[in-house]
Amino acid sequence: MNKEQLIALFNREQRIDTIIAGYRREEAGQVIRQVSITGGEGFVIYSALSAETVQEAIREQLSYFEQLDQRFEWKLYDYDQPANLKDKLLEHGFTIGEPEGLMVMQLTEGDFMLSCEIPAHIIRITDEAGINDIVLLEEDIWGESHRELGEELIRNLENDPDSLFIYAAYVDGIAVSAAWMYLHKGTSFGSLWGGSTLSQYRNKGLYTSLLAVRAQAAWENGFRLLTVDASPMSLPILRKRGFDLLAYSYPCVSPK
Repeated sequence: MNKEQLIALFNREQRIDTIIAGYRREEAGQVIRQVSITGGEGFVIYSALSAETVQEAIREQLSYFEQLDQRFEWKLYDYDQPANLKDKLLEHGFTIGEPEGLMVMQLTEGDFMLSCEIPAHIIRITDEAGINDIVLLEEDIWGESHRELGEELIRNLENDPDSLFIYAAYVDGIAVSAAWMYLHKGTSFGSLWGGSTLSQYRNKGLYTSLLAVRAQAAWENGFRLLTVDASPMSLPILRKRGFDLLAYSYPCVSPK
């Protein structure tokens, strides 16, 4: 598939039609939103607006989520219309986060990651204790609470263990790097998350090994496309491993 075909497939399967555990999917005109039913934040996952409809659509979403007393994120991609959507959200008080690269890899027979040997110290996490190890790792790296992440991973692992693949690299019984993947049933995609590593263990191949173990799990389960929202640090590594940049996305967080 070429870039335009991949974007069209991504929009259809990962934005328009997607059903997400813990959320209620709603269509509101040309906006598709995901409303949290577990007490978390909601988000607008897709919109197809025009210069004539954008202002009213933004006001409607702000009013709707305010009535629910639910903060939300408008996930904007640089190809979304109208072209000045980001500016319009900014005018309405949204905080615009740093851009992330939407990277996609089409897995094919013979790819390096499918034949890469996985080190023995990288293991799949299947219980709450392992997730707690990851929470401690993330908090150590970022210096802030990751309790909600832990709760979300535990909940999703309990509800659909065949769709969530969590891995961590251990050294002397301590998790030093971790990443996870969701396989989205009924779609072509597996989405990659995490990849944080303690500073003293970076540049030792752990990030690539965690990519490879997830690619192999996706392949074994019949998934041929991987997506990841890449930070500037991760983007060159992903390019080197066969990912293509489709677009940039912006997390636009609503005012409270």
